[in-house]
Amino acid sequence: MQVSFESIVQSYGGQNLFNDLDLTLPSGKFFTLLGPSGCGKTTLLRMLGGFVRPDSGRILFGEDDVTHVPVHRRGVGMVFQDYALFPDRSILANVCYGLAARKMPPAQARERAMAMLDRVGLAAFADRSPAALSGGQRQRVAMARALVIRPKLLLLDEPLSALDVKLRVELRAMIRDLQTEAGITTVFVTHDQEEALAMSDLIAVLDRGRIVQIGAPRDIYAFPRTAFAADFVGSANLIAIEQELPGSEAGLRRLKTAAGVLITSHDAPVKPGSSLAIRSEEMLFSNAAVADEGNLAGVIEHVEFRGSLTGYAVRTAVGIIRIDVRTIHDGAVRRTGDSVVLALPRNAPIVEPS
Repeated sequence: MQVSFESIVQSYGGQNLFNDLDLTLPSGKFFTLLGPSGCGKTTLLRMLGGFVRPDSGRILFGEDDVTHVPVHRRGVGMVFQDYALFPDRSILANVCYGLAARKMPPAQARERAMAMLDRVGLAAFADRSPAALSGGQRQRVAMARALVIRPKLLLLDEPLSALDVKLRVELRAMIRDLQTEAGITTVFVTHDQEEALAMSDLIAVLDRGRIVQIGAPRDIYAFPRTAFAADFVGSANLIAIEQELPGSEAGLRRLKTAAGVLITSHDAPVKPGSSLAIRSEEMLFSNAAVADEGNLAGVIEHVEFRGSLTGYAVRTAVGIIRIDVRTIHDGAVRRTGDSVVLALPRNAPIVEPS
């Protein structure tokens, strides 16, 4: 089912959050709303669930206008950060709850609920209470309860944020598998860029109520359009562009910066305030003694060993540049105070100011 926001206007405390926002979520896709606290992502999710109504505009499920349809008639499944399970009911009774509310015969509801608990690996825990389960198990129950009603739309409100890192990695794979099997249009809200990149078909990056970019995870990571998108979806080194210089050849553009001339093949226009966005893992240490055109000279200010990666903070004419090198490939011994030359990629994107 395709889901659409049309001309949404919403304000809080006299301040506009959304001003004529339009957004379409394709049918059957795992769609993530990604952004920092206060950007509006949770408000959009709650609008889809029927918990918040826009000041103006329409919300469509397919061709149906559901803007004023109450929560219980929308056919939506929702999973919350805090699980929202009934503590005085068994796991099976929790999963059966939505089916009972829809007047499904008890025997049929039990059969379907048990099948869903089996799918999430918790059939053996059906008679236990939520208090007897771990946080990860409770979140599996919440997923089972949301999916067992076979919703038209699945809403996930930061369901992994309360879990430890290892468990989050395990559960995000399970959630993605369940969504793919069911083919349900799913909207996932998170501020965690790693979760968004790992789980999504499409990501909408939000900043202060504006959608700054929509695209597949790889496209948003490799070719962000704005400085905000570049720095929020993974960190990026942003190097201010003063002007584009003549003399481009073989599709390579020459850009004047405070550190000299840098080069890229990216075709975005240079506007006032534009920057080059370079990921920390895209740079290499050069063996050159002097930085020529397209490279940066600097001095290492800090070295940080992080296991599989070693991070370096390098002071350059454009400020601190951060570079990550795979430790296994980093044969040279580099220390704080060493002078180095950084080799920059030739396809770094040009991004607009936020």
